[in-house]
Amino acid sequence: MSSPSFTPDPRIRPLPAAEIRRRFVEFFAERGHTPVPSASLVPGGDQTLLFTNSGMVQFKDALTGAEQRSYNRAVDYQRCLRVAGKHNDFEEVGRTPRHHTLFEMLGNFSFGDYFKREAIHYAWDFLTKDLGIPGDRLAATVYSTDDLAYDVWRSEIGLPAERVARWGDFPNGDEKNWWRMADIGPCGPCSEIHYDRGIEFSEGDFCVPDHSEQCPRWLEVWNLVFMEYELHPDRSLTPLPAPGVDTGMGLERLASVIQQVPSNYDTDLFTPIHARLGELLGHDPEAFEAERFSYQVIADHSRAAAFLVADGVLPSNEGRGYVLRRIIRRAVRHGRLLGRREPFLAETAKVVIETMGEAYPHLLERRDEVLGAIIREEAQFVRTLEAGTEILEDALIPLTSNARRVGLRPEDLPVDASRIPGAVAFKLHDTFGFPIDLTIELAAEYGVGVDREGFDAALAEQRDRSRSGKKAELARHAELTSLYQSIQGRSGDTAFYGYEATRLEDGVSVVAVLRDDVEYENLQAKGDEELRTEPGAAAEIVLNATPFYAEGGGQVGDRGVIRGLGGEVLFEVEDTQKPVGGLIVHRGTLRGRIAVGQGVIAEVDAERRAHTMRNHTGTHLLHRALRNVVGDRARQAGSLVTPDHLRFDYPFDRALTADERREIEDEVRRIVRDDRPVTIAFMGMQAALDAGADAFFDEKYGETVRTIRVQDYSFELCGGTHCRASGQVGSFVITSDRSIGSGMRRIEALTGAGADAWFRARSDALDDALAATGAQTVQAIPARVAALQDELREAKRRLRAGGAATALPKPGEIAAAAIEIGNGFRLAIVAAPFESMEAMKGVAKDVRGVLGSGIVALGLDADEPGIFVTISDDLLGDGLAAGELVKAAMPAIDGRGGGRPEMAQGRGTRRDGLGEALAVIEAAARAAARSRPG
Repeated sequence: MSSPSFTPDPRIRPLPAAEIRRRFVEFFAERGHTPVPSASLVPGGDQTLLFTNSGMVQFKDALTGAEQRSYNRAVDYQRCLRVAGKHNDFEEVGRTPRHHTLFEMLGNFSFGDYFKREAIHYAWDFLTKDLGIPGDRLAATVYSTDDLAYDVWRSEIGLPAERVARWGDFPNGDEKNWWRMADIGPCGPCSEIHYDRGIEFSEGDFCVPDHSEQCPRWLEVWNLVFMEYELHPDRSLTPLPAPGVDTGMGLERLASVIQQVPSNYDTDLFTPIHARLGELLGHDPEAFEAERFSYQVIADHSRAAAFLVADGVLPSNEGRGYVLRRIIRRAVRHGRLLGRREPFLAETAKVVIETMGEAYPHLLERRDEVLGAIIREEAQFVRTLEAGTEILEDALIPLTSNARRVGLRPEDLPVDASRIPGAVAFKLHDTFGFPIDLTIELAAEYGVGVDREGFDAALAEQRDRSRSGKKAELARHAELTSLYQSIQGRSGDTAFYGYEATRLEDGVSVVAVLRDDVEYENLQAKGDEELRTEPGAAAEIVLNATPFYAEGGGQVGDRGVIRGLGGEVLFEVEDTQKPVGGLIVHRGTLRGRIAVGQGVIAEVDAERRAHTMRNHTGTHLLHRALRNVVGDRARQAGSLVTPDHLRFDYPFDRALTADERREIEDEVRRIVRDDRPVTIAFMGMQAALDAGADAFFDEKYGETVRTIRVQDYSFELCGGTHCRASGQVGSFVITSDRSIGSGMRRIEALTGAGADAWFRARSDALDDALAATGAQTVQAIPARVAALQDELREAKRRLRAGGAATALPKPGEIAAAAIEIGNGFRLAIVAAPFESMEAMKGVAKDVRGVLGSGIVALGLDADEPGIFVTISDDLLGDGLAAGELVKAAMPAIDGRGGGRPEMAQGRGTRRDGLGEALAVIEAAARAAARSRPG
């Protein structure tokens, strides 16, 4: 896929992308904009987005007016990812000159300050005066009825009429030059700035700046969005109280203009990656152009993978981790298409870190984590390909008797060739992540086609199911959000007093009562025919003030009761949530009558809260101790704090050793014994980070943050409830440390009464073990158990030695009985009641050591029979492989198996077929031996 050629404009002075990025921030900073660091790719506190997909995501609440900041003008460069939902460019990446998964968005923002006129002038001045793009190479589009924007472009900027286009009719479904955050919320007209790449790029008679992207002459570089309306579920619009500006300009596109290259992939943001990949492959520029598609996929995906891991995402089978897994595997697949079988993606990721590390320091800080995760996932995918290949070959066996011909292409197949069912191909894709093009390629090598139509239908059906479920979920979420926002709009945020108290009675009143997503003036749980609902029904209550902590920061929401002023229980609070902004919603069960405007008493379950506080402070202590013992890379990647236990997720590639686990527990207990003060302070976000506070990728922080400091030990940003001193944590014990995915582990631990109960249970178990083993002391239990195990093994040995029929052959005897099967090949083959598969494998390896050159095939004579085959290296090849011999034998014992050419095993369920299975192995081995040249 070659890029179109064009004549560079000598009036434009090329600049590195890093210089463009720097100039953009400086330009707007000089005009009163506050530079704001890029947010994580994982949106903090936003459940509607999988990833940050535009520059305005971190400013959403400021643009809606839900959040007040110390500034009303901002500028940033934001890392973004578009691989899901409304903005999904995944399948287009590499095919076009300008689609990417990861990209950088340059943006300037106004929160109720300047509006259309200033935004247009700023954009024009930056492009034409600062960067030096000739004005005659630019054009603009505006919304069809946006006369103000049109007049600014025509009358003040001076663009000719033929270079200002009007588009869009939002009320009737045409959303050209109209931008909205989501199905509901802030929206408004926009004005796009397009660059004229030259008349030679025109296609057809109608080629003007538009949204079809059918004409490559015009390249959209900047979108100026004017947020002036609120979109409601019925698609009605109301003016926002303070209109704002949200602009976005892709750095990659702008760099292609300034550097005068035909494609984003030809800019210095990508060419260093191409160069490194070319070195690994030994390609020259001509080879690069011939394979440009795969090069561009790998370069794009290397960037996305590096940034995602650096932001705390690790490969997994769900959510964000699944997206990362797809990105890495697609890159590896394209490496294989280029002929690369050895690992390579970490090498291209190193280039990403080197070229982007100055602008995004977290890439440098987490370099080892990024490279480690990519290396592990690439290796895992190779194993997946091997497993998928075995399943694919199983599907091919009944369809063909052809030998595999490497290099046979799908287009070489006859029209009437057998085909693998689409359902099988889809299973490989869906379950094993096996790419469909690889399935087609491997099947062709056996002379078999693939039912691509059936595969596409199964894939489309899955996507439709996913979309319909997601669409319904999003629609309900939008309706609920609109309902909560209307409550918040008229009553304001809920005043939270839970840091100071667990009971609040003065001035507390009900501001909203909901059930089944509908607001009521009152609800009651018992009465006459005017009952609003049945006894014990679920409902939601919003108060003007509350001591109930809403779930957040990993800590579960409080429980308790809402009482009438006479003390009677009106409502049992079973959960507390914060669905929008600062609105706190109490969810639970009605026990009486409750009405809007009614005065109430809000009472948190204080004992449950105390247990939760101990676990939350314990989590902070665990986090610091863990990093002190195994290193800073073991930072928090997720947590759950409940009254019963705490859970802590962290990136790490192995289990803690017994010594490390003991050292962590000892350190936490020492801090608990020290009874160090726990202090809370509010401070500016940057000041907190500069002071060394830990922050976490999946949390949303405002300009002012709450910090929790355990004296001279830990310091974190946290909005949760905590002990007043470390001594209140009481006890501490780690109960488990386990893997929860590639490179991610989870610690579970207990504090306080929970830890005490755990220790008590262990003590009781030791007392039981003393009694059962007859040991005199606890310290003597291990030795007593070992002695009993020795006695058991000796008893088993005597039983086996009791009859000649069950005597096992020795390795030397098996090797001596090996038979000649042709061309000097020797086969040692026997079935016996070995103690286990592992024991049989040990015997087989000993036999091979005695035998030297040859084939060893042993059968486990048991209710669940097994087979193990090993072949010396000098005999491998030309159709002789242990994995193939085992697979051929499996039907005889109703089993499954396979492995490597030099060693393989299988298990089955039919004991009486073991002799037949070994006979199949002998016959196959003889055939392979005789086919070899003498």
